[in-house]
Amino acid sequence: MTSDELTPGLPLAVDGAPGVTVEDALELLRVGEMSIEGRLIDASNATFYCAVAADGRTAACVYKPVAGERPLWDFPDGTLAEREVAAYEVSAATGWHLVPPTVYRDGPAGPGMVQLWVDTDQSIDIARFMRRRDVERLREIAIFDAVVNNADRKGGHLLPLPSGHVYGVDHGVTFNVEDKLRTVLWQWAGSRLPGPACEVLARLRADLDADLGERLSDLLKKREVRQTRSRIDRLLATRRHPEPSGEWPAMPWPPI
Repeated sequence: MTSDELTPGLPLAVDGAPGVTVEDALELLRVGEMSIEGRLIDASNATFYCAVAADGRTAACVYKPVAGERPLWDFPDGTLAEREVAAYEVSAATGWHLVPPTVYRDGPAGPGMVQLWVDTDQSIDIARFMRRRDVERLREIAIFDAVVNNADRKGGHLLPLPSGHVYGVDHGVTFNVEDKLRTVLWQWAGSRLPGPACEVLARLRADLDADLGERLSDLLKKREVRQTRSRIDRLLATRRHPEPSGEWPAMPWPPI
């Protein structure tokens, strides 16, 4: 997939129009009429499978209303949906496109996060896949998680596609001001960051002082944005993948 187009044949698609761009998909998610078609019962917060339609285009999406968020002791109440959108903004800014198109909008159960649905490659064993070191997309997700301080990267939050692309979802517990990285992707811990990844991080850091920083400031607290800058600075200073700190459980439970 190119950086700005949802190419025909990818499971990440909008029906009714070939060659749909990411911006087209975002606009559909923002303004389309939503209808709830089911509930994802394995999710810890209220999560709905929905249809969204506008101007002859239709798509499936995931909808997480703020009203259905379960209170957490270490994250402010009612902020998980905005954190999901902030994670998408960072993903888009990297150019890696690791998070499906995601917006914050009103819906049938009130305001919340709406994300384009992704159909995955069901033949892949996630328990084995998440431990691989030869999948560059997984490594990019590991770096992305270090940037957004993902406290819950389970294997089930990795979505491999038949095309080879891999998406990550469920980013509600991100951007905490305390270091809370908890992930199944520790296979590169302590390894040197690839040169191209450092270039991406440098561009991302500059963007945080410009447009990206402004967008994140509408979704996060100022100190959370400042800590995001600090995490990128640390990555660029060490040029290495982070290692478990020992002060916080390194692995989520359950891992899948």
